[in-house]
Amino acid sequence: MKVCFVGLENLPVLAEEYNSHGIGGEQVQQTLLARGLSHRGYQVGMVTADYGQSDGKSWLGVQVFKSYRLDAGLPVIRYFYPRWTGLWSALGRANADVYYTSCAGMQVGLVALYCRVKGKGLVFRLASDADADPERVRIRYARDRKLYEYGLKQADRILSQHSRQQQMLKQNYAVDSAIADMLVEPPDRVLALDERNIQILWVNNFRDLKRPDLALELSRRLSEHHLHMLGGPLPGFSELYESIQQEVTTIPNISFHGRLPYHDVGDYYDQARVFVNTSDSEGFPNSFLQSWRRGVPVVTFFQPDDIITQKGLGYVVNSMDEMTKAVKKLLTDDAEWHACSERCRRYMKQYHSDDLVLKTYQDAIQYAYERKVSK
Repeated sequence: MKVCFVGLENLPVLAEEYNSHGIGGEQVQQTLLARGLSHRGYQVGMVTADYGQSDGKSWLGVQVFKSYRLDAGLPVIRYFYPRWTGLWSALGRANADVYYTSCAGMQVGLVALYCRVKGKGLVFRLASDADADPERVRIRYARDRKLYEYGLKQADRILSQHSRQQQMLKQNYAVDSAIADMLVEPPDRVLALDERNIQILWVNNFRDLKRPDLALELSRRLSEHHLHMLGGPLPGFSELYESIQQEVTTIPNISFHGRLPYHDVGDYYDQARVFVNTSDSEGFPNSFLQSWRRGVPVVTFFQPDDIITQKGLGYVVNSMDEMTKAVKKLLTDDAEWHACSERCRRYMKQYHSDDLVLKTYQDAIQYAYERKVSK
């Protein structure tokens, strides 16, 4: 079976020579899935943006087809050329039996329309809670929201990150979905507590809902402890990024690293004692899995399906006072940290082994393929 992943910004994760470009958690997920399926005998393709790579070149068993440069085209016209035409051309060259895409956006509708015309299977996966809520979905134009809704209706199988997304999707869009856990790249090492040189770690792309300002407030409240801040600006948020970059110069206990290549970020997770997330809204962050795999407890304002509370993987808080208290406890109480760290690693071994996680995706791809054949 031939499977093609559609993720325009995936190449910097798959190919290390392009890793200076920014990425997010969903690009990591698609790439890990593509590699995992390739290792299990699938023919795997991937449609990405044009980064200047050779068309059809393979990395780690995944053949990549380029669609268009993200900055190419004239306003209005670029919607059709090169975006629509470039995407469809790359989908055709991939010539897959089943296509897989994720994240709400116009591309979901365009891929769905291609699959319908060509008789191909389609799997779509939500990347955040906002993808299941038409009031919060991060799509600017009504035209693109309609394309997204069309794609949801046409997908052969939809995958959610947790049960709340599943319920929201059913309520808001009247479509069913299956819950699929996430893959995580295994660390090269798991350091002992006395080898960890980063007390507090914050990793995120910069946008308003990620609340980087609260990371700065946390540092001011915990002036005796040091926070490392990683991430680059998403399009439209350069002013936010620059303002935070300027403000951290006044806070001596913050190390601001900006955007780092994906393949370098693992070293920071390795050395972290506590991971903090200050976002207003998320789905199931890849950063949580990266932390837990290394035995790093998480302190956050939200949790998917109460998993942190139920499994003891850190602390879920409701205010900055509570966040400050929780982080300080994990930094000063070695026994509490060790117990929590062990629960994190045990949880990852039990629920996020590659074979266990991939089974849901393999079932979804098989279902989409069989629906294609029966049509």
